[in-house]
Amino acid sequence: MSKKTVEEYIAELEPWQGEIVAQVRRIVVEAAPEAEESIKWAQPVYELNGPFAYIKAFKISVNFGFWRGVDIQDAKGLLQGSGDKMRHVRLSNVADIDHEAFTGFIHQAIKLNMQKGDPTKTP
Repeated sequence: MSKKTVEEYIAELEPWQGEIVAQVRRIVVEAAPEAEESIKWAQPVYELNGPFAYIKAFKISVNFGFWRGVDIQDAKGLLQGSGDKMRHVRLSNVADIDHEAFTGFIHQAIKLNMQKGDPTKTP
């Protein structure tokens, strides 16, 4: 059975995971109030002209990721990953959350989607 809301997703997590997901979610909603929030691919996904960000809880961390992460400017070197497009920040506790950097990533990700279109569509 798939999760229908982000609230249900958070409610099923361990408390430390839920706290991280809830705080990152607030940053996304503040930075992109026009974005659509849903559960896709078994995780919270945020879309504006296609998906731009996701939050995924794992056993020992929570990833906050971006579809066009390789194109995002990251002065602090927070983004990780080795794929062709996606990058993520791995969070182990709420102290790892960088509100300012994450807000910048969100704005860049949306701008890239507006310029390049839906990242899940093949060109």
